[in-house]
Amino acid sequence: VAAGWEQRQRAAQLEDPDYQPRRSVWVVIKDAEQEICVILFTWALALSWLKARALARHRRQLDAGLLKVPPGYRILPTDVREYSHRLDELPPGERDLIPARTIRRALKRFGETANVQDAATTVHDYCESEASRLDAELSLVRFCVWAIPAIGFVGTVRGIGYALAGAQTALRGDTGPVTTGLGVAFNSTFVALILSIGLMYVIHELQLRSERLVLDTELHVDDAVISNLQSR
Repeated sequence: VAAGWEQRQRAAQLEDPDYQPRRSVWVVIKDAEQEICVILFTWALALSWLKARALARHRRQLDAGLLKVPPGYRILPTDVREYSHRLDELPPGERDLIPARTIRRALKRFGETANVQDAATTVHDYCESEASRLDAELSLVRFCVWAIPAIGFVGTVRGIGYALAGAQTALRGDTGPVTTGLGVAFNSTFVALILSIGLMYVIHELQLRSERLVLDTELHVDDAVISNLQSR
C-alpha cells in the first residue's frame, strides 16, 4: 500500500512540478520499527482491556454489596460461620473477587480471635497486598510503554545512519537515500511518541481504577462489616 502511494505521488509530481505531495498513514508506518511499535501498542491495549474488564467485575460486586446486615444488628463470633457460608454460596466466578475475599478474611480473623481490632488490621493489610498485586499485574503494559519509545529511537538511529551513508550520492544530485533515511528517522520517532503517549494515558487510568477499587473496598468492609462486629 505504501509503495503504491509513493509511486502515485511521484507520478503526480512528474506531471505537475508544482504538485505538493500528500502524506499517508501507510507511508508513516511502513518501516519495521513503526510496525513493531504498532504491534506492541495493540498487544498492550488488549492486555489493558482485559485488566479493565476484571476491575469492572470487582467494582460491580462491590457496588452490589455482599453482606446485608440489618441496622443495629451485631455480628458475634458465633455468627461468623453463617456469614462465611453466604460468601461460599456465591457463584465460582464471584467467590474470588476482591470484595468477597476481603470480607471473608475479616470474618475469619474475627472468628479466630474474637477481636474487632484484629479484624480491622487484617482488612487493611489485605487491601494493601491486593493493591500491590494489582499494580504488579500492569508490569507487561509498563514494559510496552518503555519498549515503544526505545524501538522508535532505534529507527531514528537507523534512519540517520542510512541518510549519512547516502551523503555522497546527494552531492552528485541524487537526494533519494538521504530523504529516505530521514523519513525513516522522523516517522519512527513520530509513531513511537504518539503511541507511547496514548499508552501512558491508558496505564494511568488503570492505576487510578485499581487504587480506587482497593480504597473503596476497604472503606466498604469497614462500614458494612467491621463496624457491625461485636466480641461479646
